[in-house]
Amino acid sequence: MRTIIITGASGGLAQEMVKLLPEDRLILLGRNQEKLEDLYASHPQAECIGIDITDPSAIQQLVEELYQRYGKIDVLVNNAGYGIFEEFDSISDQQVREMFEVNTFALMQFSRLVGAHMKVAGKGHIVNIVSMAGLVATAKSSLYSATKFAAIGFSNALRLELMPFGVHVTTVNPGPIRTSFFDQADPDGSYVKAVDRYILEPDFVAKKIVKNFGKAKRELNLPWLLNLTHKLYTLFPRISDKLASKMFNYK
Repeated sequence: MRTIIITGASGGLAQEMVKLLPEDRLILLGRNQEKLEDLYASHPQAECIGIDITDPSAIQQLVEELYQRYGKIDVLVNNAGYGIFEEFDSISDQQVREMFEVNTFALMQFSRLVGAHMKVAGKGHIVNIVSMAGLVATAKSSLYSATKFAAIGFSNALRLELMPFGVHVTTVNPGPIRTSFFDQADPDGSYVKAVDRYILEPDFVAKKIVKNFGKAKRELNLPWLLNLTHKLYTLFPRISDKLASKMFNYK
């Protein structure tokens, strides 16, 4: 039986992943333990834990307790994250700190602490759910993209360090997914309406992620059209900036 940690477990993508993991021991983390327990009451091996992932000491204590209890973690899925779409000069200092704490610092700490145990064990898989916004920046996503670019840079270096020890690190970089993420990021629904043809269904993304558990997959970029955009962005950055400022400026 695999032991799998999923952060941000109350989100729509996590819910779809859990449906695909009925045989595994799941440690499901979120801000509201009661909500988690309501969501996953039917899963036979789900342990729901409420935690403030912006508290580094709480993360450290939890990871230590989980290893004492279970002895191993086979897969860590860093799924927690949120976004806001604002002009750069409308973002407050507090918003900058808060988003980095959730989207980047918590991901880094879970990865570091669990990764250290996996390194000793000589096996394991860290799956960091990042975003296509960490590969291709667009207007009104300066803060969100910054947190995601940082998460990808960290993950890429971590992959190289853990590779010799048989531990895999995968970044998942989806475009927009039809989840409650946009309740905060796009409260009036205009962005979702504009990009409807690109929106991914959470069950589709979940299947792609779970299918690659335990495999040395470097990155998973979805959908194919946005992955192509990323390739063009890398090869032709000046042209891509012009396209991004016009064709892809949906916010």
